[in-house]
Formats: sequence, C-alpha cells, structure tokens
Amino acid sequence: MKERIDQVILENLVKDEQYVRKVIPFLKDSYFMNFEDKKIFTIIRDFVEKYNNPPTKQAIVLSLNEDTSLNEDGHKKCLEILDNLNGEKVDRKWLVDETEKFCKDKALYLGVMDSIQILDGKNKDQGRDALPQILSDALAVGFDTNIGHDFIEDAEKRYDFYHRLEEKVEFDLDMFNKITEGGLSNKTLNIVLAGTGVGKSLFMCHMASSCIAKGKNVLYITLEMAEERIAERIDANLMNMPIMELKDLSKAMFDNRIKKINDKIEGRLIIKEYPTASAHTGHFKALINELKLKRNFFPDIIFIDYLNICTSARFRPGSQANTYVIIKSIAEELRGLAVEQNVPILSATQTTRAGFASSDISMTDTAESFGLPATADLMFAIISTEELEQMGQFMIKQLKNRYADPTRNKRFMIGVDRARMKLFDLDPSAQQALTDANIDVSVLEKVVTEKKYEDFKF
Repeated sequence: MKERIDQVILENLVKDEQYVRKVIPFLKDSYFMNFEDKKIFTIIRDFVEKYNNPPTKQAIVLSLNEDTSLNEDGHKKCLEILDNLNGEKVDRKWLVDETEKFCKDKALYLGVMDSIQILDGKNKDQGRDALPQILSDALAVGFDTNIGHDFIEDAEKRYDFYHRLEEKVEFDLDMFNKITEGGLSNKTLNIVLAGTGVGKSLFMCHMASSCIAKGKNVLYITLEMAEERIAERIDANLMNMPIMELKDLSKAMFDNRIKKINDKIEGRLIIKEYPTASAHTGHFKALINELKLKRNFFPDIIFIDYLNICTSARFRPGSQANTYVIIKSIAEELRGLAVEQNVPILSATQTTRAGFASSDISMTDTAESFGLPATADLMFAIISTEELEQMGQFMIKQLKNRYADPTRNKRFMIGVDRARMKLFDLDPSAQQALTDANIDVSVLEKVVTEKKYEDFKF
C-alpha cells in the first residue's frame, strides 16, 4: 500500500522531536482529510502544547481510550493507523519541505471550497467581499522559521547588518541621494506628494529615465495617462529635446535617436497601462509573473502612477469602506508587493485643496487618507510657486524619512526643465538660501543656477 504524505507527517510527529518543533505551529487539523488522521493529529498537537514534547504511541492510545466522542469502529481505525506508523527514517529537511507543500496545497484547497460555499450562498456569515481575503490568506501559507531577533545572541548579526552595503536604486540627483543615504532600498514604498499638474509624473518619468540609463530594469504602471504619453515624456528626457518637437522628427531621425539611446542605456523599460481605478496588487503580481515568463524581465524598481487611482484587493469598488481605509489599504498592499518582489516602489499622491495653494506643504495636506504617510517609508512634497516656476525650480520638502534623519536637509531645491521632462542639480549656493523655517524667494532669484545633468549628444 502506497504511503501518503499525511501518514508520514503523523509518523514523524511521534518520533522526531526536532521535526515536531519546526512544523507543529503551521499544521492544522483541517489539513487532514480523514477523520481518524484528524483525531490523532489533534491529540498530538494538544499534547505538545501542554507538555512541550511529542507524545509516545502509548500516550496517544490512552487519550484515544478516554475519548468518548469515538465510537467502536472509529477507535479501532485510529489504533490501526497508529500500528502502521512504523516507516523508515527520512531526511528531515526533505520532510519539512514536503510538509510545507502539504500545508500550502491543503490551505488552497480549503480556501477554494470556502469560496464555492460563499458563491453558492451556503455560507450566510460571509459575503463575496470576503473572497479576495480568503484566497489571499490561503496563498500566503508557508513556513517562517524566524521567531525573532535575540538582542544578545544575535548581536554579531546586527553588527554585520550595520556594516553591510545595502543594494539601492540611486537617484541622479545629489540631494535625494543625501537624504536617502544612497538611494531607494528594496522592500520600501516611496511617495511623491504634489498638487495637480505640479510634477508628480514628471518626477517619476525622470527617475525612470535615470534608472534605465544606469542599467536598471524598470516597470512603469500607469493608471492616469496612456502608455504612449509616458513613453513620450521619457523620449523627451533621454533625447534631451523639447517634448513638443518630437512630432517634428522624421521617421529616419527618430529611429536614429532611438538607436543611439539603445546603444547608451543598459536597462529595460516596460510601460503598462490600466484603466483608472480598475487595477490592484493582484493585477500587478500577475503582470510581473507574466513578464518573467514571456519576456524574461525582472524589475529592479516599480513606478505606479499613481496610488490614489489604484483599487484595493481587499475592498471591492462600491463597498461601504471610507476613503481613509481604502487608501491606507492600497498603500499597505503596495508596500507588501514591494516586500514580496524585493524591489522599491515609487508612487505619488495628491495634496488637498488647501495644500495645492500652499508654499509649505505638510503631511496633513495629504488628500483622502492620513493612513498613507503612516505606511510610506519615504514621503516628500514637490512645491512650486509662480516665482519658482519662473526660475525653473522645485522646492522639495521631506515629510517622512525612514532612511535618515528627516530634519537634515528638510528642504532643498532642484532644477526642472519641463520642456525636456528633466530634473537636475543646482549650484550649492541655491541651497544656502533655505532654512527649515521658510524660503526667501527674493534671495533665490539672485542665485545663479547651473544645470549639471549629463545629456545625450546627437
């Protein structure tokens, strides 16, 4: 008779203490389909929880004898199963891996069955809104053997962490590298806050251009503008020419410039458009997996333009949840996606009506949900006034920063060339006119700025 994995699991729960301690926190009685297997597992689990050791077969037999819920036939079958738990010794690592697979398969099966019950109207306690969470929980099942950082015993690991060179996605803007200590870290959510038309998409398009020029693979997801419009902005940036002049290029001239860009850049850029308010992290995960399979494309950074017009995987459109809960949920899901894919995510959000006209935006000017800045790792505002617009400058104000002290370089200036969709560093004297309290625009107007970006020569 062929031995089943659930029998092997029960067998080793009785005789292998190290195996028990690794897997017992993740096993559930619902994963065992046979009533008798479920009964034996429940006895083993309860014994381990009470005595912190696996039971002997004799202890299990005694518990079965005292179990009044078992009829004679059930009691006999349980004893037969116990008698057959005498398999050969197996590799523990292999068995732990197989047990994890068993748990994942059973959790997914149970999640699908629960979903069918809801769809058929047989579960009156849950509605269809619960389906995404049920399936998400089922797919998230796995063994996490890390149970925490011991402050004394793990001190050496902590020291190594302090001195480890972290892989980051660098900016091509000196001040941003200063405030992030070298760029954006993996597993982080980074947010640009600005009013409508100020420059959120411009910032992200410039950053995307910079990343592919440095050999990074970029996935740019847009829910606001068409794919071609995003590509047009990146064309203007990389070709270093006004965006309005792109349409005047002949086909031969355009092809020649694209070839020169291709020869110069090392990274790849994929732009994917979704209809506004129609996509969530579930769609983004599917896209990433499809790109890996079909194009062998693995993103180093993901841009999402922009967060507020995504949907939540946990709340369907039209649900009774308020905007605070929904936007916070979207932010949490995007940060979860960053952790899962081990990449930084850069997105954007709108200011409130009051923030749009403000020359000193604060975190409270975040539109729709204060839960968003609570979730972000880095959040900064782009501020533009008529005076700054005339000088071709943005003021950047740090609102939240988990990379470094946000009070250092809390405000700083960068240059902007809207026609070419470019940002650039300013002469250091431009920063000297700033204080953490205010900005003296009359002083800034006297500052001679120097464009330091390296453009493509055609």
